[in-house]
Amino acid sequence: MRSRVAIAGYAHSPVTKSFGRALGVVTVEVARHAIADAGLRPTDIDGFCASSLLPSAGDHASVDGLTTVTPNWLAAQLGVNPRYATGFQGYGQLPGSVALAVNALVSGAADFVLVHRALHNPVGKKYHGSSRLEARGDWQWTMPQGFFGPLPMIGMLANEYCERFGATREDLGAIVVEARKNGARRPWSVWHDRPLDLDAYLAAPLISDPVCRLDCDLPVDGVACFVLTTAERARDLPNKPVYVAGYASGAPTRHRLPLHWPLDDVYEIGHETAARLWAAAGVSPGEVDLPQLYDGFSPFVWLWLEVLGFCSVGEASRLVSEGGIDSDRAGALPVLSGGGALGTGRMHGVPQMLECYLQLAGRAGALQRDGATVGIACHSSPHLGGAVVYSAEPI
Repeated sequence: MRSRVAIAGYAHSPVTKSFGRALGVVTVEVARHAIADAGLRPTDIDGFCASSLLPSAGDHASVDGLTTVTPNWLAAQLGVNPRYATGFQGYGQLPGSVALAVNALVSGAADFVLVHRALHNPVGKKYHGSSRLEARGDWQWTMPQGFFGPLPMIGMLANEYCERFGATREDLGAIVVEARKNGARRPWSVWHDRPLDLDAYLAAPLISDPVCRLDCDLPVDGVACFVLTTAERARDLPNKPVYVAGYASGAPTRHRLPLHWPLDDVYEIGHETAARLWAAAGVSPGEVDLPQLYDGFSPFVWLWLEVLGFCSVGEASRLVSEGGIDSDRAGALPVLSGGGALGTGRMHGVPQMLECYLQLAGRAGALQRDGATVGIACHSSPHLGGAVVYSAEPI
């Protein structure tokens, strides 16, 4: 699979708390822009990939074109009868969708694949709200006690990390401040022109100690589309190709109560996923100059830094607090240079993939970084997600 598929074009909507229009309408517009950006027509696209996980959570209904956008729905609105349409079922949503697209293109099941992610923020409702009056199965042991939704899960995981390695809220705050600094520089970000300082972070209310409100990405409406094709076809299109060097994903093997993520589980599966990734891509951590780590919740940055081998286990909080991820500092790891989720909004891996594409294609404009050659885009937790390695030239 290595370097046989490339990104040929993209488009991205503004990211906002609410479009004020149907999600499907915006998605069709963005898809048309992405297809045109790649120098193609809608009828050239014969493959569609997305992920099946509903973009919002809790009790919100799944209504195609309104609260979610499936590949087949999008193809129909573009007037295309696709040869290939599928959705990835899992938490590494965007890397999983890219993997499906790569498989389709290499196998010949499709010639041009549109990968999209469309996120919906239900207006006037709690994002993870639930009206359930009873809990069955494993949920009966956690939900009645208030252990429901991602925040208690992240709080417990972060607390274990802090207790084990001596990390502090100030160390977490350094992640959020860095993400917001970079997100504030992007006109399409929900946090455009709204950076954050450490004092403001520390003043934010705690939700699940040590996690506060600002450690969580903001639910948004937003859409991104990428056009993928074979490396050979991409070279004949208008934009510089960005190659998919390799990808990997993983999932827990031990049965746990819902949302119980012990730190050792994350490390065990995360290291296995990282080993798969390096083997698939044919590169090592030292060759990556554009790591884009997932930060839907700030502690994830520590975990990705460690399992990918950018630092030793237990050292990530110190690395961050000493400026080791400051994208404005020479020699630092620019792991949030694209703003991430904390700096742009809950776009589920889109900021990471987008930054890799724009930088490696030389299309980042005033935000272009010098010498970017190999990037990583991660999504979700290292033990329940995925990652893709991208390169400016075939590997």
